[in-house]
Amino acid sequence: MTLVRIAALLILAALTSSPSRAGEVHVAVAANFAAPMKLLASEFARESGHRALVSLGATGQLYTQIRQGAPFGVLLAADATTPSKLARAGYAVTETQRTYAIGRLALWSRNTNYVDTQGDVLRNGNFRRLAIANPKLAPYGAAATQTLSALGLLDKLRSKIVEGANINQAFQFVASGNAELGFVAMSQVMQDGRLKGGSAWLVPANLHDPIRQDAILLAKGKDNPAAVALLRYLDSKPARDIIRRYGYELP
Repeated sequence: MTLVRIAALLILAALTSSPSRAGEVHVAVAANFAAPMKLLASEFARESGHRALVSLGATGQLYTQIRQGAPFGVLLAADATTPSKLARAGYAVTETQRTYAIGRLALWSRNTNYVDTQGDVLRNGNFRRLAIANPKLAPYGAAATQTLSALGLLDKLRSKIVEGANINQAFQFVASGNAELGFVAMSQVMQDGRLKGGSAWLVPANLHDPIRQDAILLAKGKDNPAAVALLRYLDSKPARDIIRRYGYELP
């Protein structure tokens, strides 16, 4: 897609942004981004008149669904690799890929004072289960295993690890008490710089690969003004402020 074509799509989105000509876009969203996306979708609808219909999942699962023909117009992945792979295979528009957030990993327990500020609870090993997202499908799960490897604890704790299909399921394992602690997205447990409950260790970023989360316009959304408008909205100051409030860093 040429830059002229992209500009034309942006103009078309602006012309069709009134409620009387509102459209809708199906959006594939990485599970870690569920909370901010709920608010973003609401504000996007209020501002543009368009509706964003959100489907959550592990990035690897969403990739498979897109390849199998799911009707998504936009992907908000939890990595940069998946959007690039889709673009190379013709399922997305290369020129539209951009980083919308940089994620942070946290070790969390629903119990107050259970997780210390240095993560030493992992070394003590005084727990039965440690929840993580599937590292083969979810970038936050991959970051969790990288962290354990960097700490020299992966082999020691392997028998205690329980995997969720995505980061939301890993969070639910801990929130329900089925696992005493788990690696989750910081956005799931913190808002406006404050822990919403329990105890947590913010994992140092140098213990795992950067969690660069990229968005891209999918092939099925390239002629959809609502899809183009959503990507433009994500670059706006109000949207970036919402993303920052949930603990993400911004490019």
